[in-house]
Amino acid sequence: MTSAMVEHKHGEGFSLEDLTPEEQQLLSTIREKKRQLLEEIQELKKEIDDVTTELEGIDMVEESKPDPKTKQISIGKKKFNMDPKKGIEYLIEHSLLQDTADDVARFLFQGEGLNKTAIGDYLGERNEFNVEVLKAFVTLHEFSDMILVQALRQFLWSFRLPGEAQKIDRMMECFAERYCDMNQGVFTSTDTCYVLSFAIIMLNTSLHNPSVKDKPTAERFIQMNRGINDGGDLPEDLLISLYDNIKKEPFKIPEDDGNDLMHTFFNPVKEGWLWKQGGRYKNWKRRWFILNDNCLYYFQYTTDKEPKGIIPLENIQVREVPQDKANKPNCFELYSGGNDIIKACKVDGDGKVVEGRHTVYRMSASNTEEKEEWIRCIK
Repeated sequence: MTSAMVEHKHGEGFSLEDLTPEEQQLLSTIREKKRQLLEEIQELKKEIDDVTTELEGIDMVEESKPDPKTKQISIGKKKFNMDPKKGIEYLIEHSLLQDTADDVARFLFQGEGLNKTAIGDYLGERNEFNVEVLKAFVTLHEFSDMILVQALRQFLWSFRLPGEAQKIDRMMECFAERYCDMNQGVFTSTDTCYVLSFAIIMLNTSLHNPSVKDKPTAERFIQMNRGINDGGDLPEDLLISLYDNIKKEPFKIPEDDGNDLMHTFFNPVKEGWLWKQGGRYKNWKRRWFILNDNCLYYFQYTTDKEPKGIIPLENIQVREVPQDKANKPNCFELYSGGNDIIKACKVDGDGKVVEGRHTVYRMSASNTEEKEEWIRCIK
């Protein structure tokens, strides 16, 4: 073909009549091949999507199946929080804990989902087994190279001190033995450590309890502790440093008022795996969601203690997303109306907490029933 013919063919006036019969046949064959290839590509895409959806569904169903053992542990923890003795008995009966002081102590030390007041009550009981658990519990603490007040802070954060003096007495004796064993030479005897530990706890109350009007001075604290070192006095600079430490920062006493995250996640309204669509890149990531206290929390793994993100549900609505508007089945989304950004936060790659920028949060469930259940619970 001449260049004029090529220009003519590619110009606005191009028609099949300008081609020779051979060229027309070739063009027709190419078009047919193209049509068949496109059909095959679409078919392959559909097959890939179907297989992916099926695999995701199988994976999520497997993950979301309630594990009988996990359920029993959850029941045991709830029983423990209501009645520590019955909770431990239940867990031992169902072979979830061994009937040994070491195993029970480890369970209490890990403490996930356990009420810290209940831990303190159990550790303070007088019977022989509980005393053995207390000793094992204290040995799980690492106090090496810690000043006494640091060790006390760690110890008193792992449970809530009970109110009875005899229980506190047993606990502080065990603490003093462990501290002296790990920091030999600091005190002449465990009795000195024990009495000073009590004095520090009382000092904390006197300095930071609003109902105590007469706040002790450093001099008075020194005077109170005269002669506790096997009849001798402890160095004044040691007592002053302990006083200053407590005055500057009170002990953090664990509260069981339901405001801590572990309490929130322990008894959720609903929990399970969902696929969550990203904001900027629209990619899908599988996350473990927990619904409670009018908030939706999501985690990367079920074992994570801290959530990756928190979505408060105040003034938030939920709706189904038709499949033709989403590239995943069983979708629903949270929205606030209009194009308002939902007030939420998440942890970025550097571990910093940042504000979410979503106007909608879109999720995909493993099946229709799960989707409907999530929508119902969120509503």
